[in-house]
Amino acid sequence: MANTDSVRVRVFSLNCWGIRYLSKHCPQRYAMIGDMLCKEEYDLVLLQEVWSEKDYLSLKKKLCCIHPHSHYFKSGVIGSGLAIFSKHRIHDTFLYRYSLNGYPYMAHHGDWFGGKAVGMAVLNIGKLTANVYVTHLHAEYCRDKDSYLPHRVVQAWELQQFVRHTSAGADVVILGGDLNMHPQDLGNRLLRAYTGLRDSYVETAKFDGCEDGITLIADNPFISKKELVPFENGIRIDYILFKGSSKLDIHCDSMSTTKGSVPGHPFPYSDHEALTSELRLDPHTPAETGSDGQSKDQDCAAGKGAELVDILTEARTEVKVGLHCAERMRYTATRTGVMGLALLILELAIAAVPWLALGAEQPFPRTSFYLLAALCFAILLTTFLLYIFYTMELKSLQGAEDQMRLAIGSLQEKLRGFPLAQPHNAQRKPPEGDEPTAFDPEE
Repeated sequence: MANTDSVRVRVFSLNCWGIRYLSKHCPQRYAMIGDMLCKEEYDLVLLQEVWSEKDYLSLKKKLCCIHPHSHYFKSGVIGSGLAIFSKHRIHDTFLYRYSLNGYPYMAHHGDWFGGKAVGMAVLNIGKLTANVYVTHLHAEYCRDKDSYLPHRVVQAWELQQFVRHTSAGADVVILGGDLNMHPQDLGNRLLRAYTGLRDSYVETAKFDGCEDGITLIADNPFISKKELVPFENGIRIDYILFKGSSKLDIHCDSMSTTKGSVPGHPFPYSDHEALTSELRLDPHTPAETGSDGQSKDQDCAAGKGAELVDILTEARTEVKVGLHCAERMRYTATRTGVMGLALLILELAIAAVPWLALGAEQPFPRTSFYLLAALCFAILLTTFLLYIFYTMELKSLQGAEDQMRLAIGSLQEKLRGFPLAQPHNAQRKPPEGDEPTAFDPEE
């Protein structure tokens, strides 16, 4: 039975696929999205891939009566694509841009130009302080040979750090967005294990939507089935995650997703399915904990610590793979640059022949020299820029790997402070010389 003091919050999340002039039926779909949001009157709307600020302003104008408070997060060359609409007043916002986000020369993927980030909004829901996050991580273009996996793992690492360090004083934490990760992918496990965020689909008491909660479905007309191989039915990469606090319990009473084309329209809202979660916020009533309860809490904390160590070790290994790849690419760029420089020096030496040997004629046409010189300069400039980029990538990967190493050491030190598992009625004593330590991965 719901508490009479319960507060209910309806959260909506959608990757809008709003690339102007490239995404199919973009103006019509934004109109459909706006009409639907006006009708449903959600408390919080978390949107991704709103790449055009004009589209955001159009939605803002349309939703001004239902969602008077909104914010558009600007980042990168074409923007982060992140936007929040809220019934509740937004008191503060902040944007953190991920240090790694693909490669600029992979223009056909476009993630680097988007400036992928996580946006935060602090707002009050009644007397409760809520930290609301919206994010969009780097896409996975090939499951078998995912060259972006180290970048996405680092993004997940930075996301969990950002959430943990900014939500300490919040009563409720809500995160929505396109994580571009399957539920059991490394980055997803890292995010949920470290922050304590819970998955609406897993936690909901009632679900209505696509089978297994998938948000990229094969029946969507905007999706090529080749993109879903080897997952013929589709994949789940969009999430609404939540977490309460010491004075607030949070439950997901129901969750739903759209199911392809919108009734009365020839196409769906986007190439992704929209998510809706109905959350119930109840004041926390702490129960008295006896010695058995404390023992169980210690065992649970030790188990979480061991799990985190395993996940972090796996993540650190993946980051090291990215480090080796970045080092190899930087070496290739350096070697190519040296070859371009040697070719330029050789050309200058040949060009100096007529001045060193008086009366000698230039053996090559002048046009060929100019073209060759332009090629050499282009090689030098390109390799120099690539060298700088790969150096920056190396620094980011090294920084993340160092942080993970420190985190593993800290977790292992805490685990050493836990006594060995014993029957709950047995007296527990800490190891000699060590003080009892409490473990909480969310702190």
